[in-house]
Amino acid sequence: MSAALPLDKPRSPRRPAARRSNFELYSWLFMRISGVALMVLVLGHLFIMNILDGGVHRINWGFVAGRWASPFWQFWDLSMLWLAQLHGGNGVRTIIDDYARKDSTRFWLKIVLYTSMVLILAVGTMVIFTFDPDMPAS
Repeated sequence: MSAALPLDKPRSPRRPAARRSNFELYSWLFMRISGVALMVLVLGHLFIMNILDGGVHRINWGFVAGRWASPFWQFWDLSMLWLAQLHGGNGVRTIIDDYARKDSTRFWLKIVLYTSMVLILAVGTMVIFTFDPDMPAS
């Protein structure tokens, strides 16, 4: 009797399936969680800045200096900056993936997006933490 030749099962993949990452799942979850957090942060910010105690007419250098003298408000504004930037950047990344047809176009658009995100986060964080409330208003 001859030895049976090993045959692949019909319609079996030619190569092993690539490992899938859960990045898109985590990205989707981040968008939902950060969206809820941003609603609280932004609506709270708008309520405090525009409605309470005379509204926008009281906002000047002294108001911002007094607000950022408190670590609570620094953290509030920093959280709003970071969540808004990451939330928006993730949305734009998804749009780039959906609509950029060529891999090279997708690559360069994402490089521009990530570079702008890093620059905005760095400058915004630096402004919040290095703001000198004792500097005279000009």
